[in-house]
Amino acid sequence: MKRAVVAVAGSLAVALSGAACASEGPGDGRTSVVTSIYPLAFVAERIGGEHVEVTTLTQPGQEPHDLELSVARTAEVADADLVVYGEGFQPAVDEAVETSGPAAVVAASELLSSGPDAIPGGKPAQLIEDDPHFWLDPEAMASVAEEVAAQLGEIDPEHADAYAESGAALVADLTDLDGRFATGLARCDRRTVVVSHDAFSYLGDRYDLDFESIAGLSPEAEPSPAHLAELQELVKDEGVTTVFSETLASPELAESLAGELGVATDVLDPVEGLSEETSGEDYLSLMESNLAALTKANGC
Repeated sequence: MKRAVVAVAGSLAVALSGAACASEGPGDGRTSVVTSIYPLAFVAERIGGEHVEVTTLTQPGQEPHDLELSVARTAEVADADLVVYGEGFQPAVDEAVETSGPAAVVAASELLSSGPDAIPGGKPAQLIEDDPHFWLDPEAMASVAEEVAAQLGEIDPEHADAYAESGAALVADLTDLDGRFATGLARCDRRTVVVSHDAFSYLGDRYDLDFESIAGLSPEAEPSPAHLAELQELVKDEGVTTVFSETLASPELAESLAGELGVATDVLDPVEGLSEETSGEDYLSLMESNLAALTKANGC
């Protein structure tokens, strides 16, 4: 998983070198970790604790799909002791990792492609090619947590035991979360869920739910009239009671569809980041809220 740091050619190299002088490491002996989005920052902070400084490229409240990186942010990727990201979600991050060559990388899709089984007795998380929202499968998050703990232990051997212990505790929490989802969603009156954008394939695959989205992978994409008509028929045929919007994107499409059909609206969070409303939450509590919303809407 480790990648050698490489030089960046031409004028970009000059710009990065100047920005890097201001952003090299924490300067206090801690390991610098750059994460692409909030769920991965949650993992790094839980495992690294006081021994790491975590920087997240996507800021709270920022819509993550169209993230762009400044020269200074790209320099942070290059200078990091460890970068944790998910390929295929944010092209700017993919490009920065490829171009800058940070010292060590945890790339989620590489882990899922190899089919690890981090949760004992659990269903192994598998890579879903057309959906980068792997963190909505707690088992996939557990696989990432184990790899982050291992990488931090190699980078900072002095605190390897602490990283291993914190990693094991996080995997235990994720195992517990997985069990509550599996139990809570085992018997439901309905298994079809209508959501605002295409972010829930991992959740659906793990717990046997059929997620139908209004928009595509980008929450800003406009659905066609034909697609909206299909969703209207689906809601009627399947007895769907709720159309879900989310926290970081406009609820307009979900509210419009629900209003036309006379069904309820609620929030299902893809946990792409924190907002002003969810600033006091964390990954685990947001996922618990999702479970409560799903069991209510689907009669579980």
